[in-house]
Amino acid sequence: MSPSVMTGTDPAPFHLRRDTGALPQAVQALAGALPARSLAAVLADANRSAVRKGATSAFGTMSPKPADWYCFQDGDDDTTDWYPQGVACGAQGSHGDAHTFAITWYWKPDGSAAERGVRVSFLSTATRKYRHVLLVEPKGADYRAINIHAGGVAWYGDLLYVADTTRGMRVFDTRHIYEVKGDDDKIGLRGGKYHAFGYRYVMPQVDFWRGAGQARFSFVAVDRSRSPHMLVSGEYVDPASEPGQAGRVARWPLGADGALSAGPDGIAQAAHAFTLPAAKIQGAVSNKGSWYLSQAASSVKNGSLLVLTDGRPAEVRRFPVGPEDLTCCAEKKQLWSVTEFAGRRTVFAVPL
Repeated sequence: MSPSVMTGTDPAPFHLRRDTGALPQAVQALAGALPARSLAAVLADANRSAVRKGATSAFGTMSPKPADWYCFQDGDDDTTDWYPQGVACGAQGSHGDAHTFAITWYWKPDGSAAERGVRVSFLSTATRKYRHVLLVEPKGADYRAINIHAGGVAWYGDLLYVADTTRGMRVFDTRHIYEVKGDDDKIGLRGGKYHAFGYRYVMPQVDFWRGAGQARFSFVAVDRSRSPHMLVSGEYVDPASEPGQAGRVARWPLGADGALSAGPDGIAQAAHAFTLPAAKIQGAVSNKGSWYLSQAASSVKNGSLLVLTDGRPAEVRRFPVGPEDLTCCAEKKQLWSVTEFAGRRTVFAVPL
């Protein structure tokens, strides 16, 4: 399917039911057992270095090169155990700023290694340092790894919305980060001690918006140019398994508290939905009447950035190899993304 236009479609399949359950009580139990740490403290304790405009093969034949980029250090750039997927600009958060990014990774090791779930890297471009934090699902005073793809992340207020492809949106709170000093091969409360596979910090899930329709949640972003602000979600479609099909995107109103706007029944309904103009879309965000879509090609070929404005056909721009989620840093007039393939990983920006 060649890029064409986006068309409006029925938003009815896009609804989410709030399923908070016992998550608040579980988080409070962890708060009583573990030392809490602010995001500022985590960033001050960052133990990894990013290289600004470092050497990378991620851009392939892209010309001009991105306006800015940061490369991960060795061990993160080339690992085949973890793959970066989601990216969010900290300017959208109460405890972040335009110099802070959140990047989600999912665990995909070779062989039969035990599940380690998903992690988020908090990157400060001011210090060029970052730190991984393990995302966990709490239960009682215990927690476990979360086995999801984490294909997108949106940062709004204190909250991180993490896409859970077939289930909906998992929510995390930057005010709830806890320090753990445990073993590298254990998770949760074991023998009276907390563990997190060697990670120093964990962030427990605080809320859950469960899919109640037929939509998928492959990626997520925030549109702050609209009133009210909107959460953007979208569907990835693989033409090999769904020939001739394209995914959809939807926009969801956000409340002042950062939660999705829901009715008395706890159901949040998308306000708008659109059919995407092409398959293999890995990220989408809208801003001031334009849509920006990142499209994958392969692990060795450049992807594309599709820009659609006022119902016109897509403008196709060259993008790096393996582009994923998108985030808009409007105050910088930049669009940021992250590339996923080992040896070609970078967080990068292009002009809006």
